[in-house]
Formats: sequence, C-alpha cells, structure tokens
Amino acid sequence: MSIRNAIQDQITNLHPIERKLADFILNHPREVVQLSITELAKLSGSSTATISRFCKLFHTQGFPEFKQILATEVAHQTTAPDQYQDIVAGNPLSEIVAAITANHIRSLTDTTQLLDLHQLRIAMTALNNASRIDLYGSGTSGFVAQDFFHKLIRIGKAAAVFSDPHLQLTSASSLTSHDVAIGISYSGETLETIHALQTAAERGATTLSITRFGSNTLADGAQIQLFTSSAEAGMRRGDMASRMAQLHVVDILFMGLVSEYFESYVPALERSFQTVKQHTRKEAKLR
Repeated sequence: MSIRNAIQDQITNLHPIERKLADFILNHPREVVQLSITELAKLSGSSTATISRFCKLFHTQGFPEFKQILATEVAHQTTAPDQYQDIVAGNPLSEIVAAITANHIRSLTDTTQLLDLHQLRIAMTALNNASRIDLYGSGTSGFVAQDFFHKLIRIGKAAAVFSDPHLQLTSASSLTSHDVAIGISYSGETLETIHALQTAAERGATTLSITRFGSNTLADGAQIQLFTSSAEAGMRRGDMASRMAQLHVVDILFMGLVSEYFESYVPALERSFQTVKQHTRKEAKLR
C-alpha cells in the first residue's frame, strides 16, 4: 500500500538506525499497528525519538497518525500484487494491456488514499484568491502543468505555465504575496522546479507542490503539499503511472475549486465552451 511503497522507495536514503526501523515495519506491518511507540522502539532496536523523526519523514504528525494510516492500509489490503507490474520484453500484448491497466488503477487508488482534504481545501482557497498563478514543471510533469494551465484559463484565472528553467525563474521573480506558484515534480528533486518555487517563496507568493509521497526537497520547501503514489522503479522508465497520478490530483483540485466557488467559475467555464464552439462552427462553414 502507499505508505509502505514510500518507505521502500526511501529506504536506501535512511540513516542505518532508521533503515532498521523501516525493515521492521515493512516485515511486520500488522504487528506494528498493535504496538505502542515504546514497544516498537524495543522490538526494532531503535528509540522513541527515532520513531517520531521517522514518522515525520513521511508527512505524519507522529506515531499515532502514522499507525492509523498503516492500519487502514493493512485493513484494505487485497490479493492484488504489492508492487507495480513492470513491462517485460516479449510479453503477449494481452498481458501488457492488463499490466498497464492494473498499474494505472493502483496508482489512482493509492493516490486517493494519500490525499489530505485539509491541504486540498487550503490549496483551493489559495487558487481562488490568487491574482496570478504560475505553474512549473519539466518533462512529463511539464505536460501535467500544461494541462492544469488549460483548465485554469477556462475559468478565467490569470495563469502561466513554464518548462524552461530561465523563464521559470524570470516569472517567479516577478510574483507577489497575492500570487500562487505551483511546482510539479514526481521525484520532488528536479532542481529547476525547486529553484523556481524557492524564488517564488522569496517574493512572498504562496507555494504549492505536487510530488510523490515521502520526504523530498520540493515538498519540504512548499507551504501546501499534495502527494501522489510512489510507483515501482521499473515503471518509471515510461512515466506512466506517475503521470496518471499527477493528472488525478490536478483534476480533483480543479473540480473541487469549481464546485466550491460554483457561482464564480461555472459561468466562465460555460462561456469559454460556447465561445470555442461558436468559432469552431464558423471555421467548419468556411471549409
């Protein structure tokens, strides 16, 4: 499940004592949810301070919240594979179709479990109040930023999207406290996106990150943090499951914004639709 995927993904970056704790949690998840922090410290050969620090690495307030998330994941565990399925050379087409479909479904399900409704509401409020919205992303994340840009301009928000690192910094340097900057990066370690969001923060803009779950530089530096699932490493070669997860978060954020501020945005959404439809008809008649 999601938090265990995140631990597995980060395990090589952990301190040896934290790594020992991570191994114990991954190998005994059902036992861990029944333990107190003192009992876990004794059984895992760590300390209560290490456990508290470890839990905060995975964006929980402490062991009680971490244990609650882990317990929910264990309770909902099914017979489905724990790992994302990679694509192997020579696989029959039917198996490739089934694997990609399963990966996408799992990615969306895991991401939904990770969504923090409180953070989503803060993000929606910030976007509604923003005079201007900057979106930063490179590679596949740049396409996701472009998708969000298209959605925002349809409801009349002043938005701009940048994938070029120089343009990201140039735009970020002109933001104010009335603006919002959004950085999108699966790894959360894309330097260009990190620098742009840091620059936006220095200018007083509200900063929002969309990254994979777990500790990463982009999320740690953002005021508002939204997370997607952590896909199995092999699948990352195609940026498939991660892209679907990012688009899932963007769609939820956009629809939540429109629903919450229905009177403001639905007329603009309808107006943009009718305008495009009208001009498309005119073009068809000229042909």
